[in-house]
Amino acid sequence: MEILTEKIQIQDFIIYQIIAAVFIFWLGRQIEKISAKRRRRAWQKRNRVNWQERKRKYDDNVISFQRQPEKPRSPTIDAADQLRIVMGAQFSIQPLLNRSEARVFKELDRMVLDCNPNWQVMAQVSLGEILNSEDPAAYGCVNSKRIDLLLVDENCHPKHAIEYQGTGHHQGTAAARDAVKKEALRRAGIG
Repeated sequence: MEILTEKIQIQDFIIYQIIAAVFIFWLGRQIEKISAKRRRRAWQKRNRVNWQERKRKYDDNVISFQRQPEKPRSPTIDAADQLRIVMGAQFSIQPLLNRSEARVFKELDRMVLDCNPNWQVMAQVSLGEILNSEDPAAYGCVNSKRIDLLLVDENCHPKHAIEYQGTGHHQGTAAARDAVKKEALRRAGIG
């Protein structure tokens, strides 16, 4: 009878430990959600001007899809004018990748080097640099677009493109831009 009572006590103890572990896990998730919200609000507060500018540009782009009379284009600025403008402006550096993209880049780079040390991972590559088309309109559609990460072989030939879908990715016309990039890469034979 005592052995049976001990087994029941041990089982009860294990069940209580499991319940405690689940509760601690749940509590940790809740705390993480709260701290993530606070970090997001703090980031938005620090970057409020950027968010307002992006929203304004997005709203302008949405309006521009509606039929409106075409505005006259400004004349092309030559290199000397560009130099004068640049000399009168202030510039600062900004990170090439955000924090989550950088984590993906580092992990992917480590994995690629482990599998094939002759291959490389490149970040923020312009499609105009890796794709070519005899159709100037088609080339113009992809020339200024970028992909987050690109795997190249030992001869620097593009093999695989990776578009990281971070938290801020699905904004505005992101799906349409991704579709354009994906189709152009597919037609060029890049995975």
